[in-house]
Amino acid sequence: MRSKYSISIVIPCYNEASTILEVIAAVKAAVEAKEIIVVDDASTDGTTELLQSLKGCTVLRHERNQGKGASLQTGFRAATGDIIVVQDADREYDPTDIAKLINPIVLNRADVVYGSRFVGSEPHRVLYFWHRVGNWGITLLSNMLTNLNLTDMETGYKAFRKTCLDKIQLTEKRFCVEPELTAKLAKLGCRFYEVGIAYNGRSYAEGKKLTCKDAVAAIWAILRHNILN
Repeated sequence: MRSKYSISIVIPCYNEASTILEVIAAVKAAVEAKEIIVVDDASTDGTTELLQSLKGCTVLRHERNQGKGASLQTGFRAATGDIIVVQDADREYDPTDIAKLINPIVLNRADVVYGSRFVGSEPHRVLYFWHRVGNWGITLLSNMLTNLNLTDMETGYKAFRKTCLDKIQLTEKRFCVEPELTAKLAKLGCRFYEVGIAYNGRSYAEGKKLTCKDAVAAIWAILRHNILN
């Protein structure tokens, strides 16, 4: 896939030894990226050792575990591409969707693109009913305060113009970075798009990390970044 824009892929990673190399290989096969930046958030399962021998990527490591938001901040600061794509390290998101994700930016229709797990005809693994309800409620609250009509604010697949990210300062260290990004970019007046993506969600037995506590924290983050800040 060729583009007149340079592309940086940022991969936040914590204890993903079983998937990280496969994900990186899939990204390399799917997109001609200027750089792939892996942020190892103090993994303890052998991920760090796997990344030490990796070639063709920039690997940044946190000395202590800080969370996804902190990893994205580290990756965004290091990224130099015109378009920055977030790729999770756990195989839930298919790198062949990156072309679809960045296309509205390449066509100069969007500044920010979210890959929605709930629209389109791509295959989605069927998992937890209450996760879907929680995601709907969190997205609804975010939409009410940003005046956007997203279907999946919490998606882990996002693409941004670097010039937009450079105008905001992120503070959330963990999963609350998703509503923070949405609120701050909406306040800038960025043009948002959504595209349908495939989703191969994980069960808790397979390593899923989100919990009910993260949902409660996300609600508070939505209020904080849309109303209080």
